[in-house]
Amino acid sequence: MRAARLIKMVLLLQSRPSMTAAELARELEVSERTVTRDAQALSEAGVPVYAERGRAGGYRLVGGYRTRLTGLARSEAEALFLSGVPGALREMGLEDAASAARLKVSAALLPSLSDASRAAAQRFHLDAPSWFTEPKTPELLPAVADAVWDDRRVVARYRRGDSDVERELEPYGLVLKAGVWYLCARVADHDSFRVYRIDRFTAVDPAASDERFTRREDFDLPAFWEDRAEQFARSILRAEVVVRVSPEGARRLPYAVDPTAAREALELAGPPDGDGDRWVTVTLPVESEEVAHGQLAGLGPEVEVLAPASLRARFTRDATRLAALYRP
Repeated sequence: MRAARLIKMVLLLQSRPSMTAAELARELEVSERTVTRDAQALSEAGVPVYAERGRAGGYRLVGGYRTRLTGLARSEAEALFLSGVPGALREMGLEDAASAARLKVSAALLPSLSDASRAAAQRFHLDAPSWFTEPKTPELLPAVADAVWDDRRVVARYRRGDSDVERELEPYGLVLKAGVWYLCARVADHDSFRVYRIDRFTAVDPAASDERFTRREDFDLPAFWEDRAEQFARSILRAEVVVRVSPEGARRLPYAVDPTAAREALELAGPPDGDGDRWVTVTLPVESEEVAHGQLAGLGPEVEVLAPASLRARFTRDATRLAALYRP
């Protein structure tokens, strides 16, 4: 346990100019006193760690000291080769760089770990696009990816309805969601972060003099995306329906409609009916009556629509037609 912590401490100090005891304690999930003891142990073992006192002080490595990758365990080496997604790297124009990096890492590994790349590739493959779609790589994706890696402002034009809109953007990060590429960017004029579908860009040009921007240290791409995705999912649920569902219908409901909305609706549902079949009544947020009709139809006899009356009438007509089709 301590050996793994000491290695992590060296790698942390190797990746940054210096770190305070508090920062190391937070990263290593130990006390500052333990950090002090670990630093002393590393120094005694020959790792050149030293501490600077004072307001701007902290721990650092002397003289550009670098550790080697020969201490990687097999599971760690294999996990390292899983960190790249070949298809996504290829679409961003980074396949050559990723290939060179993998070769360099392979060369640094012990001979006993030389097959880690092949072992990982044979055990894991990420197929990002959803089923029954033919994903297309946006033509401007490599240009956007270059700007993201270089922290370079761009002037982007994109389709919004029937017109084109031009914005100066600070591209912070890329997200691949179900085969669709999105850009998370800060709009300089509005001082706000927004999400853009890259396949809707019609032009991406460097801003004046290839100007670079300074990233906000508090920006967290995964957290930002999760928050925006949840906002989007909730924003399209503008209508409500009231339904009765059987126990089997309740189990299948999160797979038929928005999962979060279904689970929250079921949690707020009252007690089961008193007629012995244990059906429950739920008020369910939906995108529209038309969408709800298609989604709930998949639950068949495990759901009964109570409101609105127009949606119940749709299901009444469906039931009448089905009965006619299956009449002996």
